[in-house]
Amino acid sequence: MIQEITPQALAQWLADPEREQPLLLDVREGWELEQACIEGVRHLPMNMVPLQLNTLPDDVPIVTICHHGVRSYHVALYLQQAGFDTLYSLQGGVEAWATQVDPCMRHY
Repeated sequence: MIQEITPQALAQWLADPEREQPLLLDVREGWELEQACIEGVRHLPMNMVPLQLNTLPDDVPIVTICHHGVRSYHVALYLQQAGFDTLYSLQGGVEAWATQVDPCMRHY
């Protein structure tokens, strides 16, 4: 089962210099990334994930991100089936991040 991580828990994780930092994998479309984006993400649209599996590290935690958390959860499931181990999906996506962590982030 894929672990969902809340925006607050992810923000705490990213702020902790003692903790291994995850790869933030944003699976939204490019136009969505232009609307709102969490700093430090790697953009890889959902439809490109199967073609780019070999470019993803398998030795760091991966947090998948989308607009509301549905696409990212499905990508995390796909990555799990492809053999990746430490996977999280951002619960509520960037919309929840904008509401709970970064009130300056644009909603779309």
